[in-house]
Amino acid sequence: MQDETYVDGLPNPIEAVLFDKDGTLLDFTGMWGFWTDCVLSDFRDQLATRGLRINTDELPQIWGTFHDDQGRMNGYDVRGPLAMGTMDEVYAVLTWHGYRAGLSWAEAKIMVRECLARAEEEMEQHRPAHPLPGVRKFLEQCRSEGVVMGVVTADDTPSAIKHLQWMGLDSFFDVVIGTDLVKRGKPFPDMLLLACERLGVSVQHTVVIGDTDGDMEMARTAGAGYRIGIGEPGKIRLADRTIQSFHELLNGGLGR
Repeated sequence: MQDETYVDGLPNPIEAVLFDKDGTLLDFTGMWGFWTDCVLSDFRDQLATRGLRINTDELPQIWGTFHDDQGRMNGYDVRGPLAMGTMDEVYAVLTWHGYRAGLSWAEAKIMVRECLARAEEEMEQHRPAHPLPGVRKFLEQCRSEGVVMGVVTADDTPSAIKHLQWMGLDSFFDVVIGTDLVKRGKPFPDMLLLACERLGVSVQHTVVIGDTDGDMEMARTAGAGYRIGIGEPGKIRLADRTIQSFHELLNGGLGR
């Protein structure tokens, strides 16, 4: 029989670890930077053919992203729509900016969908999904300790599964829950509760790991046992603990 896994200070053994995907399991800027650059470059080109424009200095205001002098995304606001929003919300924000630039709402919706479709083709070709340092070793550690794992993501479920497959991580997870499977996405608790139901574990016996306070609020309102934020100290205010790398959780860093 395997020893039970505990988090220091908690009376209940840990039965499951639930992960956010983007910015937690995979390099957010590497993947969504690629996608954002494809979409926004195409969108600006399409506007230009109609005599309309979005200035480079306006780009950060669209999705909460940071850009270099050439307009390429090189960072993101963990509180912003790209980091915390559903895909439908991300689409709607860009549609609004198309409308502000001078398109009709209908024209903006069509243009956004066309740009997104072309960006998806580029994503399929390049597959820019890369796990963050220490992720694979931590997943192996959890599995060896008998802890089940799942993913709860603002992305749609089919896309999330595909991205996990690109990284060769899909076999670690017993459940993947995207926003499309629930009525309310993050920061509401619905995804986490559904994941626990499908895993057959109590939410009080789960650890949630994510890179935004949307993840932490989901965990808090669901009643998760422990909340771990991954990112810069001080930026994730609702976490019980913040780490900068999964290496901090290896070799007993999660349990005792």
